[in-house]
Amino acid sequence: MFEQGLILGAYILCVGFFGLITSRNTVRALMSLEPIFNAITLNLITLSNLFDNRETGEIFSLFVIAVAAAEAATGLAIALSIHRNRRSTRIDQSNLLKW
Repeated sequence: MFEQGLILGAYILCVGFFGLITSRNTVRALMSLEPIFNAITLNLITLSNLFDNRETGEIFSLFVIAVAAAEAATGLAIALSIHRNRRSTRIDQSNLLKW
């Protein structure tokens, strides 16, 4: 069961990274971060079950879930603000730091 959990976590992590690298839309890039956080949570719980230290893995996974929720809310708020100002959410067209 240990190997299957790690393999599933690695697969979900790769899918998230692939979506993050290949996406041109800001919202899709933010949605690709969620599988990455889920893979981290799955690996934390799997490793904590291996070392018979369930409390530590579950506490860290709760922190990861809280960070993911905050990231999603903040990221979507920023994407909505950029869309209102620029009328586009494409990453390659976003040059907010240029004058």
